[in-house]
Amino acid sequence: MYIRDYSYIRDYYYMKQSTSWGKVAGWYNQLLQEGEDTYQEKIIKPNLLRILAPKSGEEILDVGCGQGFFAREIGKAGAKVLGIDVGGELIRLAKAQAGKNETYLVLSAEKMAGLADSRFNAAVCVLALQNIKNMQAAILEISRVLKPGGRAVLVLNHPAFRIPGASTWGYDEKTNIQYRNINKYLSQISQEVDMTQGVADPKRKKFTLSFHHPLQVYFKAFAKAGLAVSRLEEWVSHKTSDKGPRKQAEDAARKEIPLFMCLELKKIY
Repeated sequence: MYIRDYSYIRDYYYMKQSTSWGKVAGWYNQLLQEGEDTYQEKIIKPNLLRILAPKSGEEILDVGCGQGFFAREIGKAGAKVLGIDVGGELIRLAKAQAGKNETYLVLSAEKMAGLADSRFNAAVCVLALQNIKNMQAAILEISRVLKPGGRAVLVLNHPAFRIPGASTWGYDEKTNIQYRNINKYLSQISQEVDMTQGVADPKRKKFTLSFHHPLQVYFKAFAKAGLAVSRLEEWVSHKTSDKGPRKQAEDAARKEIPLFMCLELKKIY
């Protein structure tokens, strides 16, 4: 049971809009196009391509593809990639920028209607699983469309350290240590999240829902779907602080407390 109960929301269209980043499609697309120092560019992209190692002739599914930032990189490697997302605004942007190896569909990860069983060599889901209300349904669908022995590569905000509404940075002046304060972990949480941080005008603010699950919930979902974890990596920030009294503590904390967790799963049945 989620701490904040959104079970009264029954209308699919409303739920789709509440969990989609389509409302900020233009801003997010511009950020990734122009942001050379983003986490997507500096941390996630090189590591995702290293682990996925896409090859010509493979067919790969990008679940929650957004405007196609990672799908385009997979396509450049020669693999055929299908990107799906519930945000129609994002899919329109993806199609407008698509290369020859890319196809995009407006489709829910929770029910991939029309996608055949055992179709894909691999699947990726980058910073999207945490925005899917029925995570178990999405994992089952990913497994269903993977070929036997196929792989899924998932990238999450680290569920042990980045918990929406329940984790913050703290600083101990006596020891000059910056630490992560965790208020909840085992509880499953749904939390409204500001997608437009840095935008001061409240009228321009846009929000989505993010869902936290502890590791045991994820691993039980994988087992139920016939997926075995074959790799786990934890990725830290590449950034450093400007000069100041807390710079040393902040930079040290960045290297000790990971931002992201990457899991590689293999379909075993």
